[in-house]
Amino acid sequence: MTVPLEALPYRHVLTLPSMGAAVRIARETTEQVLAEWGISRRHPTVDPALLILSELVTNSVQHAADLSPSLTVFYAAGADTFAFAVHDRHPYQPALFAAVTDAGGSGLGTVMELTMNLGGTAVVRGDADGGGKSIWITLPL
Repeated sequence: MTVPLEALPYRHVLTLPSMGAAVRIARETTEQVLAEWGISRRHPTVDPALLILSELVTNSVQHAADLSPSLTVFYAAGADTFAFAVHDRHPYQPALFAAVTDAGGSGLGTVMELTMNLGGTAVVRGDADGGGKSIWITLPL
């Protein structure tokens, strides 16, 4: 599933301090944004998307906060696509597809399993200066 983000008409950006409350706030904001965009809370993609988002924000809070005092969530959607990313300023870029085979039951393993089961895509995009990254998830609606 590759949809150019430029083709998605709905956009929202949320920046939060890298602390535990960020997970709850990001989830609540996601629910509000999707409702504003006319995407039903009962849509079968929404619960998995909320879990994926929670895992990504939790990872940023737990592993990047020392170098990234804030994190940013980007949202985009169109008629049949919901995309979101979590960005932080920690340079480490996890190997997403290695997480699928990780026997440790990692959060990224859960992210990748849910994303693939929904027919979505996941990609890590490094910042131009090498000092941070975004993990983008694109899911069909």
